[in-house]
Amino acid sequence: MRTQLVRILDGNIFVLSDSSGDIEAKPTVPCGFFSFDTRFLSLWRLTVNGERLSTLAMDDPSYFEVRFFLVPGAPTHYVDAKVSVIRERSVAGSFEERLTVLNHSGEPAEFTVRVDADCDFIPLLVVGQERTPPGRLYRRVEDGRLHIGYVREKLWRETVISTSEPAEIDEQGLTYHIRIEGHGQWTTMLHVRGLVLRPDGEDVREHVYPGRHRRDKARLQDDLRQWLDKAPVMSCDWQPLEWTYRRSLIDLAALRFAPLTLPTEPMPAAGLPWNATLTGRDPILTSLQALPFAPELAVNTLRMLGIDQGAVLDDFRDEEPGKILREFRYGEMVAFEERPQAPYYGAADSTPLYVVLLDEYERWTGDAATVREFEDEARAALHWIDEYGDIMGDGYVWYQRRNERTGLENQCWKEAANAISFRDGRLPGLPRATCELQGYAYDAKIRGARLAREFWHDPAYADRLEREAAELKERFNRDFWVTDGEYYALALDGEGHQVDALSSNIGHLLWSGIVEETRAARIAEHLLGPRLFSGWGVRTLAQGEGRYNPLGYHVGTVWPFDNAFIAWGLRRYGFHREAGRIAEGILDAARHFQGRLPEAFGGYERELTGHPVSYPAANNPQALATGAPLLLVRTLLGLEPYGDDLVVAPEMPERFGRIELLDIPGRWGRVDAIGTVTPRDRDARGQVAEVAASP
Repeated sequence: MRTQLVRILDGNIFVLSDSSGDIEAKPTVPCGFFSFDTRFLSLWRLTVNGERLSTLAMDDPSYFEVRFFLVPGAPTHYVDAKVSVIRERSVAGSFEERLTVLNHSGEPAEFTVRVDADCDFIPLLVVGQERTPPGRLYRRVEDGRLHIGYVREKLWRETVISTSEPAEIDEQGLTYHIRIEGHGQWTTMLHVRGLVLRPDGEDVREHVYPGRHRRDKARLQDDLRQWLDKAPVMSCDWQPLEWTYRRSLIDLAALRFAPLTLPTEPMPAAGLPWNATLTGRDPILTSLQALPFAPELAVNTLRMLGIDQGAVLDDFRDEEPGKILREFRYGEMVAFEERPQAPYYGAADSTPLYVVLLDEYERWTGDAATVREFEDEARAALHWIDEYGDIMGDGYVWYQRRNERTGLENQCWKEAANAISFRDGRLPGLPRATCELQGYAYDAKIRGARLAREFWHDPAYADRLEREAAELKERFNRDFWVTDGEYYALALDGEGHQVDALSSNIGHLLWSGIVEETRAARIAEHLLGPRLFSGWGVRTLAQGEGRYNPLGYHVGTVWPFDNAFIAWGLRRYGFHREAGRIAEGILDAARHFQGRLPEAFGGYERELTGHPVSYPAANNPQALATGAPLLLVRTLLGLEPYGDDLVVAPEMPERFGRIELLDIPGRWGRVDAIGTVTPRDRDARGQVAEVAASP
């Protein structure tokens, strides 16, 4: 590809192209038109008179549309182009492109416009890998449309390409021979549909909640306007925070999608391009981050994940009763059980986090009906912690895959094969009990106890959960504490040995509340110390550890969502300034990414690079990273529900000056929160808080 990928999306339907709008899929470049985990276009190349086009400018007015302004050949400042092309593209259930060719001369001119098209129908799971399709590809021209299809037994996918203006259509694309008057223009509309066909030739989606996938630009524009209108209004003296806030809201809107077969409201897809699908961990944590801004995401997530909660023992899918799924995918590989993701349950953290989200949602919204609606699901999740999570029978949550062939080895949020290691870089055996899993389990029990006592009318169950949580906290602080480093081990291995690498996972322990008060200060020192803190954020693995790599996916990069939860945890334990340093670093990094934080970026020292370094394979946009600025704003303003009131206790770095967040939704109705660093007290870090009910 000649330049960075351009992306537009509508939930899990998206298009990735180069900067001219062309799609040319290569093993190292995940471009294409994707829908429901399948690539429906792998080639989409435009030429005029046989020449490729170069980009003069690009405009992306919204997440689902983009415009390219192009000229044939290589543009220079010394040649006046006699012809130019405007390429207007949108994705709203399907893929549409309006081509406009403009003749800038005073004389009539003839042009040959060609669009080359092809499809490989590669499953998203293996995009970027060499794969010979096991099924049969076909091409045909019929009724003025180009049909390119793929059949494997009963699986049938087809791409249908049509045009509004006459064209010569062959099996490789469309050709237009056009004549344009002087200073005139010519336009055609191209429509590309990705079909999931039944044996009778009908699109499956038309028979499962008909019309759901029929969307258009006007409907998406109206939906986005309503979404933004409902969200709190942000203003800040440091304008980049306003830009980042708006970018986060728009990207969250873009990532919303409803699964094909279930009548639920939208929840966040995990991210583009690799995880544009239903997952467990990502929407739970994203919904937690977004509670003060879009609480409806939480209830949608709870409902969807509750519907697919594990019910049986299934080794292939790593399924266990009460377990919350890791991901659900569509497509060829899961249809033929080459992969287990339909659905797959290989995550040990989604299940306790489900209970955490349910409780936090009620604390913000006062929605007792939802807490009662999901009582069975929450109880099943809490039972899973003790019954199936405790593989070793010692009261900890462990993981070990049941599916030894295609299951995930690491089933915590750091899923890379090299993510869990000793100081010297050795990898531990299985099973493994990572530290943050114990924090999540502790938090789930504490929160489950509150729900049982206040809503489920089961005080005996609440007492039991609180007793178990207290025992877990005591045991954890004994077994995971690395005495010679004064931090918590990354994990325990199957023999009970401490996996003693210093990592960002210790920050998650703070927001869960499992850290002993007397040890919290030492954890804060490590998190903000030079080995973990890069100046932009906390690294996933500390400098000096055996597997540290500033561009290693889970072994040295900086993850915005990780840092947002760490900052929230620091705030919980009273380390306001430390939380502010992390928030400032991450939000300043967002400025360098035009307000859109990627999934991860390099862990290089800030002084070394001067700007954050992109991680080449990061999902972008990614739901967790998109939610990070929202949680950081909550942390800076000190927003916490207390009964039916919202407490505001700002503690902000001087850079931000004054932050106003108006119309915050919750059980209190809507209120405003304002935090100010006063000029008179800036040296003393003085803060002023205001909270007022909105009219």
